[in-house]
Amino acid sequence: MSDREERAADARRRVELGEQAARREATAAQILIDEFVKTALAQGMEPVPLKATTLDGHVVKTDKTGWYLRQNKSIAIDVDGGYHFLIVPGGWKERFRGVQLPGTQPSLTVGKGGRDGETGTLKEFISWVLAGQVPQS
Repeated sequence: MSDREERAADARRRVELGEQAARREATAAQILIDEFVKTALAQGMEPVPLKATTLDGHVVKTDKTGWYLRQNKSIAIDVDGGYHFLIVPGGWKERFRGVQLPGTQPSLTVGKGGRDGETGTLKEFISWVLAGQVPQS
């Protein structure tokens, strides 16, 4: 095997390992999310219609109901256990029709790479929602 082929094979292995790690993390995060949904519903926390913000700053309705994880309403969990980023592309049509939120692979860290106060563990953010510290309306 040439040096170039070896480097390419190493790069493929690194990508595969990264994808495996992301899948394991998403599985662990989904367990926390599913427990949160059960707890929230058991505590009588009413889900709210989720709204998203388009890249140009307009707030639009979505096809989901659930709970916001962040104060700025940029991440939410829906009643079916879906994890959603609420910053979406869109134009004038989306302002009238709303948007369908695709599911996002959840992470154990919320707001990776964000500013201080905007990042933390999924477990922390969930506990803040359950304690009523994140406005839902």
